[in-house]
Parts: sequence; C-alpha cells; structure tokens
Amino acid sequence: MTALSDRIAVVAGATRGAGRGIAVELGAAGATVYVTGRSTAGRRSDYNRPETIEETASLVTAAGGCGIPVVLDHLDPAAVAALAARIDAAHGRLDLLVNDVWGGELLTEWNVPVWGHDLDRGLRLLHNAVDTHLIAAHHLLPLMIRRPGGVLVEVTDGTADYNAGRYRLSPFYDLAKMSVIRMAWAHGRDLEPHGCCSVAVTPGWMRSEMMLDHYGVTEAGWREAIAREPHFCISETPRFLGRGIAALAADPERMRWNGASTSSGDLARIYGIDDLDGSRPDCFRYLVEVQEAGLAADPTGYR
Repeated sequence: MTALSDRIAVVAGATRGAGRGIAVELGAAGATVYVTGRSTAGRRSDYNRPETIEETASLVTAAGGCGIPVVLDHLDPAAVAALAARIDAAHGRLDLLVNDVWGGELLTEWNVPVWGHDLDRGLRLLHNAVDTHLIAAHHLLPLMIRRPGGVLVEVTDGTADYNAGRYRLSPFYDLAKMSVIRMAWAHGRDLEPHGCCSVAVTPGWMRSEMMLDHYGVTEAGWREAIAREPHFCISETPRFLGRGIAALAADPERMRWNGASTSSGDLARIYGIDDLDGSRPDCFRYLVEVQEAGLAADPTGYR
C-alpha cells in the first residue's frame, strides 16, 4: 500500500501497544513515521518493559514505510520543541500527529474514590495522559496547519457516548480519558479554518504486550486466555486500530471526522477493514449488548 507515501507523521508514545500498532500500519501505507517514546536500547523507562522505540521504528520500516526513532519524554516541552524543529528542517511540514502517550497503567488504583487514591500517583497519571498531549499539540500543530489536509488523532479509551454514561472505575482515569476526547473536539475548532481535522479514537479490548503478559499468553495463543476471562473473545490486535487510522488519514473526505469520537470497530465498518486474523471485532457494541447485559460470552455477530 502507498496511500500515505507522501505523508510525514508523528506517533507520540509508540514504544508498544496501540502506538506501535498505529505506527506500523502507517508504515505499511508508506508513510514516514517519527516514533517517540522513553524506552530505548540500554535504558528502560519506569515500565521496565523490554520493548524499545528503536524496535518500533524498525517494524515501521520493515512494513514498507520509513521509521525514525526519537527518544524523548513528552512531559519535556523543550524536547518536543526540538522534535518540531527537526521535522521542520527535514520536511517543512507535518501531515499527521497521533497523540497516544498514556503511561498510567501502573498509576491507576481501580475502584478507589479520590480520597483513597494515592494523590501523587493520580496527579502523575493526569500529567502523563493530558499534559503530554497538549505539549505535543502546542509544538507540532504549527507544522500541520501550513497546508490543508492534516489530521490530529487523539487516542483514548472509550467513545464520548460510551464514557458519558459510565464511571470508568477511577476518578483520575475517568477524567484522563474524557479529557482527551474533549481535547480532540476543541482542537478541531482551531484546526478547521486551516483545512485540518482532529478526531478522538479508541481501540477495543486490545491485546497489547502488557495485556498478553497479564494473561500469560502470546499473540499466537491468545485464545487460551478466554478460559480465564471469557469476554476476552472480543479482543483485537493493536494493528486493528492502526489500520483504521491509516484509512482515515488517506480518506479524501477526512474532514467529516473533525471533532468526532469513534472506535476501531466503527472505523473498520466504515472503511471495510479487518484485523490481522481476518475478523472484524466490534468491541464497544459487544460490551453494551453482551458483557454489560450479563449475557454469556459469545462473539458471534460481533467479530
């Protein structure tokens, strides 16, 4: 595929999970992708995970694009400004910014009210999940508005409609994920006059590296985890969301998405996209109609 062969992209927070899956699929569509993260060869981040940003860049290139690793902390405005200057010098523009920085898995205390949640951990979660996105937008969007057609993607958990009626089991997590959705809407108001758009997207139940490790399975044998958690049958790879974002970025009518909140399942339906195994999981419809309805786990009609 070469649908994005002339595009310059940044995927912020691309070391693993959704960020890596998105970056690889942008590469598969031919894009030049700057992939950013803190985990580098020889120095792990506080996640202490084996994945590195250099590995992600190699996967992007192997997929058909050009992967460029950039080691930085998105809480450091000077580092992000330096990235913007580097892209400006090399290309003079930016066509796609994917804000996927999160960093809250080890900070969230589930089913704990605000007065019981560790305050330092909760505030750090918000800094990681919200401040980083604003810093990236501040420094990188000026490159995007130089010509029409640019796309800002804010990655979150849950759609606006889904999250609005549900408490996401932590006041800090709830606020972080809703803030990103609102952020996408607000940026859309500013980008529209420049012919650029902004959209919030969410994966479904994603089989990230951390999730697979949590269940003690590999991607090849992920179905073994269904015995432990039956509703894991609706899960998807990180590449599924990546395929949807690549299709959206290549859509000549992408401005129709400006300010919207959508999911990997919705993008797959609209653009006719399948996951790596040829299935088309629709996680959020499944969550509402099956899991939250108290029905037995059964993905029939949902993937």
